Amino acid sequence: MLPFALNHMTAPNMAWQPFLDLAKGLGCVGVEFRNDLKSPLFGGADPAEVKAAVAARGLRFLALAEVKMFNDWSDTKQAEAEALMKIAVAAGAESVSLIPRNDGVATDRKDSFKVTETALRALLPMLKAHGLKAMVEPLGFGVCSLRYKDVLAEVIHAVGGVGTYFMVHDTFHHALAGFGPIYPELTGIVHVSGVTDAIYLDDMRDPHRVLVGADDVLGNVAQIRALRAAGYTGAISYEPFAPSVHALADPAAALKASMEFIRKGVDA
Repeated sequence: MLPFALNHMTAPNMAWQPFLDLAKGLGCVGVEFRNDLKSPLFGGADPAEVKAAVAARGLRFLALAEVKMFNDWSDTKQAEAEALMKIAVAAGAESVSLIPRNDGVATDRKDSFKVTETALRALLPMLKAHGLKAMVEPLGFGVCSLRYKDVLAEVIHAVGGVGTYFMVHDTFHHALAGFGPIYPELTGIVHVSGVTDAIYLDDMRDPHRVLVGADDVLGNVAQIRALRAAGYTGAISYEPFAPSVHALADPAAALKASMEFIRKGVDA
């Protein structure tokens, strides 16, 4: 059985307790929560309450997102990261998510390496002090300061971050970045979402990201199959951004069907 998980972006309008029940009901291994939804993080609940609720359902708290624009490093960003790490520890999260700046700054490989190295070098002792890992997500958009996995892999090794820093393999962003090499040994989690619109890769944006099905043009099944063939055994977490998915009256049924589609495709 593939180890599926749910990112709260799958059902952002759902309170955190029903969201945990949704994940448990689907047989997921864990969840990811995030601090960029309309409602307050955990609906304002104490992180210790969330930790207990996740454990009571036999789930893992895979990652708490996010430090946004992490590689725009500053004292303010350091304080932001420290605050998120403290919440992550209290809530029982295994890692925090780091999202690069996505505003057209530091987009060439040399500058991408420089700003990312500065941040990851500074964050490493902080993460180790809290006993946390970090999931670093390259974004495939042309305006992103960390678009390519090979740059991230080089930075992780340069700062001595193997074992603390892991890549997010996002099937959407991997396609937008032109596919390229995968790093199963550095991959900490896989994010899946599909696109069914017949548009150019460069024109794809988050609202196009739906559940993975037969009409997917991103090659989700092929990407997952390649990662697993190369040795990746970790979680495959749903992260659709499309308003049509967020408005589903019965997300469980739709997710179950999508999971079955991926399972059959990967096992074929």
